[in-house]
Amino acid sequence: MSALHPRPLVPFTIASCGIASFALMDVLMKSLSISLGAYNAVLWRNVIGAIITGGIFIVLRLPWPTTAVMRIHLKRSVITSLMSVTFFWALARLPLAEAIGVSFVAPVIALYLAAILLKERIGKEAIIASAAGVAGMAVILGGKFSGTYTQDALWGAVAVIISACLFAYNLIIARQQAQQAQPFEIAFFQSLLTACLLSPFAPWFAALPDMTYAPSLTAAALLAMISLLLLSWAYARAEAQVLIPVEYTGFVWAAITGYYFFQEPLSVTAVAGTMLIVTGSIVAARTKPKAVIPQTEITAV
Repeated sequence: MSALHPRPLVPFTIASCGIASFALMDVLMKSLSISLGAYNAVLWRNVIGAIITGGIFIVLRLPWPTTAVMRIHLKRSVITSLMSVTFFWALARLPLAEAIGVSFVAPVIALYLAAILLKERIGKEAIIASAAGVAGMAVILGGKFSGTYTQDALWGAVAVIISACLFAYNLIIARQQAQQAQPFEIAFFQSLLTACLLSPFAPWFAALPDMTYAPSLTAAALLAMISLLLLSWAYARAEAQVLIPVEYTGFVWAAITGYYFFQEPLSVTAVAGTMLIVTGSIVAARTKPKAVIPQTEITAV
């Protein structure tokens, strides 16, 4: 288990770089999900990621994880597999900023999951946080569906909410994993196990991508690996309350990249709703237990 860093600004900065890397990966994955479908985009990204990180794992001669740690890797990979497919499926149907904004409700959900799983009492702050989070999500979705919208956009919103719930459970085990395994070990086994968990569905959904997609898939795998390494390092050396504000820089990246690469306008309701959710999440993070609400990127999935 790594000790807390004496200067919190260091892990905060490292985590910020990790979020930026995930944001760029989201751009590639949105494009790949539109072209190949979410399942193929997630499957082949993780296959390539497992090859890259597996080579590094062997070269560094890292020790094989214990059975207890392997269970954590497997548990998180199951959640990540479902979370990734639903989130990137949604990204193909929703603007980046709106999808990321709704996903920020995950820390509030995580607070209730922690209460259920860890028998923690839900206090007044948690209720305030929940109200702000639900209100923020309602503002974003209300703005999205108050006018003309497609059936795909509606299902995309449902997929983001499902992904946020899965991400919330992912938050419960993320810091535990980071404290018991090295970053390269986490990156390797998450990619490997996620690819293995998705492979049984290959006869029905998998398609070998054209080689023209190889650079984008490889770049997405590398960006995901870099981000996971940076965030794993940061989570092992800083408390959740230090890193929580880092996650919300993802909305800024999503707004910029969504506009630049996909010409997606940023709506007032998306900004207002996200601010409500962020407020609720920060309030939630200040309640106990702090250590069970670490932040990883849903956009990093």
